Amino acid sequence: MADTVDTLRPPGLLRLALEGRAPWEFAALLASAPWLKNLPPGDGHPVIVFPGLGVSDFSTVPMRNFLRDRGYDPQPWRQGFNFGPRAGVLEACLEQLKALNYRHGQKVSLIGWSLGGIYARELAKELPDLVRCVITLGSPFSGHPRATNAWRLFEFVSGQSAHDPQLIDEIRQPPPVPTTSIYSRTDGIVAWQCSLNPGLDHTENIELHASHVGMGMNPLTLYAIADRLRQPVGGWQRFHTEGTRRWFFKTSTSQARTTAQAA
Repeated sequence: MADTVDTLRPPGLLRLALEGRAPWEFAALLASAPWLKNLPPGDGHPVIVFPGLGVSDFSTVPMRNFLRDRGYDPQPWRQGFNFGPRAGVLEACLEQLKALNYRHGQKVSLIGWSLGGIYARELAKELPDLVRCVITLGSPFSGHPRATNAWRLFEFVSGQSAHDPQLIDEIRQPPPVPTTSIYSRTDGIVAWQCSLNPGLDHTENIELHASHVGMGMNPLTLYAIADRLRQPVGGWQRFHTEGTRRWFFKTSTSQARTTAQAA
């Protein structure tokens, strides 16, 4: 089973070229601003947003501005560029989570883009009692890291190997809190099968059309994030695709690894 998943290949050149859509996704975000502002407000709970590999908090500014407009308290990760889980990085993330939970007196939602999603999931495993939900965007947690077009960059900037079987098995395990994976089959960086949660009662997968680089500022992504964050504590339900949503989103509740094997 694992061997089948681990033989997934990175997205091909065509999908990689489609990453050039990212500026258009930002333009779509600006054009859809009036629509997004009419979404129901949130309850004000704190959210930490983790950036992807090789980028900083600047990349998550549009998302955090959107969340702030919806009434949440979005926080950057404040560790500069994300060059992988180097010494002290995850420890600092844990301390930030504890401090934010203490300051607000309520659980914290974690959102991670690409590699940032791996951090969000691992923090939720370490301190599940402090985490309300986890949302990942194009994060490669269920396949081999080399099924991405970024593994060489990861090894270069982090100084770590992308092939650690024990660590890979640990990362594949979902956290024990409501966990959503937002992914795109046209992702040009991460093989989409690597972003699928298993079909558990507290996990889900939401498919939409987006590039990897532009996913965090795609208006469809922000819509799905807002919907997920509005779920009440203890009353989480999966994202539904009835009505007009079915034109823009697909969901999967089947076992992710079975899906990956059939792909």
